[in-house]
Amino acid sequence: MFARSITFHGRPEKIGAGIAFIENEAVPMLDRIKGCRGVSLLVDRGSGQCIATSSWDSEAAMNASNEQTRPIRERGRDILGGSMQVDQWEIAVMRRSQHGETCRVSWLQGDLDTMIETFRVGILPRLAQTSGFCCASLLVDRSSGLACATSAWATRGAMTASRDVVGELRNRLAEEAGGQVMDVHEFELAYAHLHVPQMA
Repeated sequence: MFARSITFHGRPEKIGAGIAFIENEAVPMLDRIKGCRGVSLLVDRGSGQCIATSSWDSEAAMNASNEQTRPIRERGRDILGGSMQVDQWEIAVMRRSQHGETCRVSWLQGDLDTMIETFRVGILPRLAQTSGFCCASLLVDRSSGLACATSAWATRGAMTASRDVVGELRNRLAEEAGGQVMDVHEFELAYAHLHVPQMA
């Protein structure tokens, strides 16, 4: 399974319009493209940053969709009133019991094979024991050595309460992979329409 993420650095007052665009225009269009397995949208209403992620059956399906999805991305950028960054990923790990209401996203760099194994064996079991945990995923870009780890939480309070535990796990993940934590950001899960199978 693969994923394409679009990070929009938009204007906070445009977040509502961006969510409506995803629900009413982007998702119906993507649902008609062969190989698409769903969409999620993370938003930070304070900063205007949003991440829209589409999942795909294969890398070939994702790449074949690029020209079809380009107008959707550009319209999303225009609606949100900011810039955008496009990234493509391999979905290395996915465990989900429910979608949750909020998400914490961490970007890390290091040895990806070590990171995948550590995430699967050492990180997921600890996360699963943390109050309010709903799901977690690890996306990797082998060309850059970059990974994107996301955990979803039942409420913002649960996500806030998990900060210390998740911080320790994040640092362990980076250390064992001989890398570093590049960035961490917390979001509201504004839309989730995903059909990615468990991959743990």
